[in-house]
Amino acid sequence: MSTIILDGQSLTIEDVIAVAYGQPDQPHVELAPAAAKQVERAAGAVEQLLARGEIAYGITTGFGAFKDRIISPEQVAALQHNILVSHAVGAGNPFDAPTTRAIMLIRANTLARGHSGIRLSTLQRLLDLLNAGVHPRIPEKGSLGASGDLAPLAHMGLVLIGLGEAEFGGELLPGDEALRRAGLEPVTLAAKEGLALTNGTTVMCALGTLAVHRARRLSRVADVAGCLSLEALHGTVLAFDERIHRVRPHPRQINCAAYLRKLLTNSEFTRHHDPTNVQDAYTLRCIPQVHGAVRDAIAYARWVVDIELNAVTDNPLIFIDDDSGEITVLSGGNFHGEPLAIAMDYLSIALTELGNISERRIMRLTDEASNAHVLPAFLTKNGGLNSGFMITQYTAAALATENKVLAHPASVDTIPTSANVEDHVSMGCTAALQTRQILDNVEHILAIELLAAAQGIDFRRQELGADAALGEGTQPAYALIRRHAPFIERDTTLYPYINAVKTLVTSGQLVEAVAHVIHAE
Repeated sequence: MSTIILDGQSLTIEDVIAVAYGQPDQPHVELAPAAAKQVERAAGAVEQLLARGEIAYGITTGFGAFKDRIISPEQVAALQHNILVSHAVGAGNPFDAPTTRAIMLIRANTLARGHSGIRLSTLQRLLDLLNAGVHPRIPEKGSLGASGDLAPLAHMGLVLIGLGEAEFGGELLPGDEALRRAGLEPVTLAAKEGLALTNGTTVMCALGTLAVHRARRLSRVADVAGCLSLEALHGTVLAFDERIHRVRPHPRQINCAAYLRKLLTNSEFTRHHDPTNVQDAYTLRCIPQVHGAVRDAIAYARWVVDIELNAVTDNPLIFIDDDSGEITVLSGGNFHGEPLAIAMDYLSIALTELGNISERRIMRLTDEASNAHVLPAFLTKNGGLNSGFMITQYTAAALATENKVLAHPASVDTIPTSANVEDHVSMGCTAALQTRQILDNVEHILAIELLAAAQGIDFRRQELGADAALGEGTQPAYALIRRHAPFIERDTTLYPYINAVKTLVTSGQLVEAVAHVIHAE
């Protein structure tokens, strides 16, 4: 079993994916010794503040609009208990286990920085839940993205104190029972701990991390699908010539064009220079420009997530001077999810475009007038009796249209809360949830394109011969598709084959098959 050490400063997207999905095995998560000392130091500072009777937001005051209500020392523990039970008002379906695990890991890493005031024992209990596979039931909806993801994180925190619900061993159990079965005891929260557990951008960051991982893989799938469609449609690679892209030097456009050229190396399905047919439709000719721009959005989202994974995003924050030992409690706004909200909105727009161009290629594959009769109508023999791939394009169009609605940026909306004290919110969690749905839809659209392109290639083999070579990168993709979905001779139930190809997309198998022979730039 591998081990991931949390120090609050070096958590990576790859670490989160490994813990969320158990790849390649289920890592054990531990706290770095140096981080443990920082956590203990900050918890000691909270105890000093209480002993001195100092007023500090969220420690000896209420929350939000109750910031001016002073809490007596005898009530500080009840205050932290109350924030969890009162804030756990999430709605909707629960997050799946991978997302929940990502949330728990990222929250623990934030607390490991030692600016939140949580005790080491409480932080360790959160890691105990993660390592034992006790997954709190966290509803997906209810966060405004400022002051962070309060409602969903409160549901996570409830299980620590033996309340709420958790999944353990395949069962949904009351929180205390899940702890008992895992051999763990509930904690009694001390000053600042309830606030430290609930305040911050953890949920939207977890969603963003998983989305970036999926989006990067999906962009490669789109490149492969586009090249298979180009081969099926007897397109030309001349539009991918390096000289074209060097004079418009967007780096990811250049990289995308280079990758496409590699995928199509030695293909006998592409068209050489033809003075009567010098250029293809935009959906083929402009793949580097469109897919390259999508890569830009993914890179930006990754940059934001990389920073956020190791950021301290709760409030207030505790700082201790190394020389004098002076304790300063500062109230700020690191819980505000605007960086993630805008990044997710940008990513959603880009992924929507990835689905749009794929749906248009599906249309071209299925419409014989659009493809100049290179392929039969709706990719079927005996059209009329058979509908072939006609309705697959309908589904792709429906999903692409849904994406256009989902791509409306959530970050441009705000609803004031907490008696207008929290008067501007990011809607970052909503933005990330929209990104996730768009990813689901684009994965399905690309699965349809891959299946349709493979069907088109088989029709073209009747012209070129069974031994005609596909590109060095498209051949392994085509072969993998054909191991899971046959050529469709006559109308049959198509959705199982679409779903099978979608599994190749979502599991990473298709990208891996190509990566064995073609390095992705």
